[in-house]
Amino acid sequence: MTESIEFGSRQIDFQLVYTNRKSLGITVTPDLDVLVKAPIGTSIEAIKEKLHKKAPWIIRQQSFFLEFHPKMPARKYVSGETHLYLGRQYRLKLSITDVENVKLKGKFIEVNTPDKSRTKQLIDGWYLKNAEKKLNTTVIELIKKFKKYNVEPNSIVLRAMPTRWGSCTANGKIILNPELIKAPKGCIEYVIIHELCHLIHHNHTQKFLDLQSKEMPDWEKWKIKLEKLLA
Repeated sequence: MTESIEFGSRQIDFQLVYTNRKSLGITVTPDLDVLVKAPIGTSIEAIKEKLHKKAPWIIRQQSFFLEFHPKMPARKYVSGETHLYLGRQYRLKLSITDVENVKLKGKFIEVNTPDKSRTKQLIDGWYLKNAEKKLNTTVIELIKKFKKYNVEPNSIVLRAMPTRWGSCTANGKIILNPELIKAPKGCIEYVIIHELCHLIHHNHTQKFLDLQSKEMPDWEKWKIKLEKLLA
């Protein structure tokens, strides 16, 4: 069932499930959902009281996961429009020609096509091609740093994800959003290191944060830059 509490000016919605357990558990998912598992027979008043006490932690967790939520505004794919690539702004230059290609030239992303309705498709393909090359190169470099922990991902996959920049599955597969190609290299490295740390510590514990800080001491700077640049 779905319930909610008021905490200051915020409303926190949560999914409540009663299970055969001894204590109440609260989980915040990467999609910002709040899941509550309570022992059978626990009153809703007692559950909400617990939620009020944990509200600051819940909000912090939601803010933490928010970094992985792509928030780029919708594009119109017309000449003069700005597009990000590796953290830099480029202007789109659309030309109607007999040939069809996309290339980076100076301060422009040049798109040549006989059919301007294909502009978005061509740019998306260009981004994906570059993401496959550059993200995989960065991943390989960083995996070498983590070999000292005797861990290595089973596979690296690029997959469009509407609400996340990256994830690490239980079986060790790391998934990266190809939209990361629009961010600076430091932001890309931060997301990859974040997921590689999950191969060692699956939850966001203090040990996880300590490891992340050890491998990337300035990770908070890149986290903030990622949030601001792609907001």
